[in-house]
Amino acid sequence: MKFKRILLKLSGESLMGENQYGISSSQLDLYANEIKNITKEGVEVAVVLGGGNIFRGLQGTKKGIDRVQGDYMGMLATIINSLALQAALDTLNINSVILSGIEINPLTQLMSRRKAIHYLRNNNVVIIAGGTGNPYFTTDSAAALRASEINADVILKGTRVDGIYDTDPEKNPNAVKFETLTFDEAYEKKLNIMDLTAFTLCKENNVPIIVFNINKKDNLIKIINGEKIGTLVSK
Repeated sequence: MKFKRILLKLSGESLMGENQYGISSSQLDLYANEIKNITKEGVEVAVVLGGGNIFRGLQGTKKGIDRVQGDYMGMLATIINSLALQAALDTLNINSVILSGIEINPLTQLMSRRKAIHYLRNNNVVIIAGGTGNPYFTTDSAAALRASEINADVILKGTRVDGIYDTDPEKNPNAVKFETLTFDEAYEKKLNIMDLTAFTLCKENNVPIIVFNINKKDNLIKIINGEKIGTLVSK
């Protein structure tokens, strides 16, 4: 096994599937089963979900909503998505807990490093919601922060494409895929992997990132077992 403790980052948009908004039950079931497969192998799993399928703070500013207020609304959207994932894991008899930057009793507990590591060591999937608990930070930044806090071996960033390309592969059929990149190379090439805050946190704390296609069945367990799936970004 290549990784013992991982942080899986999923965008809110990934939960939409073919829908225009909201949560697709088939996508949710796919992700829950992918997570189940790696927990059966003894991998400790933390998950950070975005909230863009419900509300995105920056979009709110275009509608006259204050940025700070909009960001808090986005944090609540991540909690809704986290509750949905927890429900899907429950149906598979996978123990999970939601820790959040914003505590909402009785749905979540307040996030703390010690609590997260305790639950991970006791075979719980730890779903970390509510972003960082602060406005102006993306869920990518939250993922980088939480991965650093829990000493994750890697951030696995699930997307709908199979890695990082020099241009958008969904728009350019001649886009070239990178197998590996250093943090510095990714920055110099201005590749849109994570926002700069998240990227800097990963670089400074030596947390590698693997960008991969989460929608392809068994990709997650293949990565755990050391197969070269997606693109690796590291020092």
